[in-house]
Amino acid sequence: MTRPVSLQPDTTGPAHPRLARIGSAARWALAVSACLWLALCTAVGPLYWDFDNGTIAHWNWTNTAIFAGSFIVYLGIVVALVRFAALGHMLPKPLHQWLCRVQRTVCGLFSGREVAGTVADNAVPAHDATDSTIPTSTNPGDRRSDANGSTESATAHASRIRAILPVAGRAIMYAMAVLDRWIVRGTNRFWKLALVFFIGWLWVPTTLLAAFGADIRSQIREFSWAWNQWTGLKQPYIGFFSFVPMDIYPTAHYMWPSDPTYLTDQHNIALTLIYGATAAFSRYVTGSNDAGIVVLAALQMLFAVFCCASTAHRFLNRPWMRTDARSSATNEDLDESTDEGPDEGPQPSETPSITPSTTPQYAGGLARVLILLFFMVCPLAVFSTISLTKSPLFAFAFVWWFGVWYELAQTWRPAGRRRGGRLHSIAKTSVSAAAGNADEAISDTKDNNSADESHVAPAHSPSAPIRLPRHSLIALILSSCVMLISAKYAWYIIALQFVLALIADRRRWSTYVAALLIPTVLIHGGIVLAIQSHVIIGGDPIESRGVQLQMIARVAQRNPDGISADAAKNLSPVFNQDQMADAYFQQDADPVKSSGIQAKKVSYKWRTVTPEDMEKFNKAWLDIVMDNPVIALDALLAKCFGYFNVTDQPYVSMGYYINSDYVQKHSTWIKSYHHDWREKVAGFATAWGSIPVLGWFTHGNFYVVLTLLFGAAEVIRRRWLTLMTHIPLLLLMGVLITAPANNFERHMLPVAFVFGFVVLSYWRESRSERQRLQH
Repeated sequence: MTRPVSLQPDTTGPAHPRLARIGSAARWALAVSACLWLALCTAVGPLYWDFDNGTIAHWNWTNTAIFAGSFIVYLGIVVALVRFAALGHMLPKPLHQWLCRVQRTVCGLFSGREVAGTVADNAVPAHDATDSTIPTSTNPGDRRSDANGSTESATAHASRIRAILPVAGRAIMYAMAVLDRWIVRGTNRFWKLALVFFIGWLWVPTTLLAAFGADIRSQIREFSWAWNQWTGLKQPYIGFFSFVPMDIYPTAHYMWPSDPTYLTDQHNIALTLIYGATAAFSRYVTGSNDAGIVVLAALQMLFAVFCCASTAHRFLNRPWMRTDARSSATNEDLDESTDEGPDEGPQPSETPSITPSTTPQYAGGLARVLILLFFMVCPLAVFSTISLTKSPLFAFAFVWWFGVWYELAQTWRPAGRRRGGRLHSIAKTSVSAAAGNADEAISDTKDNNSADESHVAPAHSPSAPIRLPRHSLIALILSSCVMLISAKYAWYIIALQFVLALIADRRRWSTYVAALLIPTVLIHGGIVLAIQSHVIIGGDPIESRGVQLQMIARVAQRNPDGISADAAKNLSPVFNQDQMADAYFQQDADPVKSSGIQAKKVSYKWRTVTPEDMEKFNKAWLDIVMDNPVIALDALLAKCFGYFNVTDQPYVSMGYYINSDYVQKHSTWIKSYHHDWREKVAGFATAWGSIPVLGWFTHGNFYVVLTLLFGAAEVIRRRWLTLMTHIPLLLLMGVLITAPANNFERHMLPVAFVFGFVVLSYWRESRSERQRLQH
């Protein structure tokens, strides 16, 4: 029998120590850079909380102290994570050893294995047995009798305690073991998890009905205008006195086709058609949009249940692993297995057979409780289930997508090359350790359809790579499609992930072509074709220039004389400088680009601007930034620091959609259904989020910061395969910086939703690395 490739890291040292040191220094430099960025965003918070006068020019010793303290904390977290991955603990060795001794002592006391003499050592000595408050006899014999009696009483009392503690300890440990076993058994299947999510979230659509803001109203209005056009109703289009849905966003008139069309890609055309058609049918049947909105909210909640249950099932239960891998499970706080009957776990015939893992197949009860508790309690997740904006829908689809990527990473196997007619693995042990998934190094079966004849092949066998099961492939395709129709930036994420997947896992290229490339070409390409064919109107490019707009507007407000005549000349065809200065608000770029209904400041000249004018915009922006670097830096930091500052309160929280005026005042009958209850729920979430430290758990920036720190630790540990699946999280953080508003919680939902799964995978990979070193 051919011996499989060793999965242990090479202990002989690198072939090029100098290059290894350079690589290590580069990885740590990247981690330190992330900590510096987080520390900067934390330190400038007090400056920019003063909306009128805040500037980085007012930096003082207080900000320096905040910066230094934050940097130490963030770097300390990274170091602790790296130490945990390498050593299994985060504390310094002496303190860790002392805590271990304390733990052994306590465990021994409760288990009845306390060493002899412990009680005697703690017993009261004969000469100290008396107390000053107790009368004593002057007779030496009486004093000797009292002392002996007190000693015997103390010894008997200690003996009784020593007899009771083991019984209580065993009872507590037994109860915890039973509870853990039932938690695992209650969540070890997809349908069980789906039931937990459904029951846990059922109160949301039944008592709150729906949550929404201006976006869905714009989409419904847009579809209504298009429907009127299709049915032959004469409507205004381009004109000085006309005001149509495209003027609300606004979209520059030079982008409008000469033949009237009222559908746009502002909120993604697919969602506009779905939401608009549902509302139109609701109006036809009930006379208002409310019933359709409630149905859409309920459907989104069911979609959220499915997505979260699917990904939780993949992370918590790893159904692709062989059922006999459970026999190697050990009890751990966050990752442990329980003995399940053959009817409770996935059968070999259901999934491909793979090599046993050095970590248990099933996550432990504590990990399950913490992950489920986040989804059941955190307002970010709870309110998102019925919030009809594109971001929650994208976030839940991303969670589904993220779970399939975990399965792909766990079933990855190194590609091989032939030497002298034999296939040798090109993934050296250092690469296996770097990927962090070598504990799940994959071997194919001869026949995946036969449970009885399954055979685990060696790691360097020329057999085909593990194929993604049909249901997982369909899940990857559908989740990619939902992401593409819900957020316009999704195609950037999917395109980059496709390239990275081909580099890291080229043997399964057909999976990535079918699940990533083809949906992107069909959906994104179809939308581009519809725009070029003048069937719909594309989104205005000014939408993606929020950072530039805020820089120019802040300079126009704070230092209008700092704009040169040449820059003002290039800017004037696009923006009104005075209106731009008056509309500037550091938290949001929408006022600067004239978003809103008729009663708004005309900062952006969308009616008259031309493509030639837009070509001069970048030059005007660059000139203004070069002449006013400090104010431009203020505009950048003030627009995005809240996403990376855990102490910053959200500009718009998810609770806004629960009791917004669009729900509470402008709806037809939704506003009358549990009106006060809706206010109480939103108020409770706001009050909780306002509590220092405890309120951080309800905010998206808390999870963004921690995810970035975990990513830095993964870089240091060289877990390249895991990082490949986590690159979309980094891209989403880039989206946060370029987003039009600061600390807008809906943009952070995807990162927050998968954070618990990121922690669980880090725990598992750290444990598997240590176990490989021990063998």
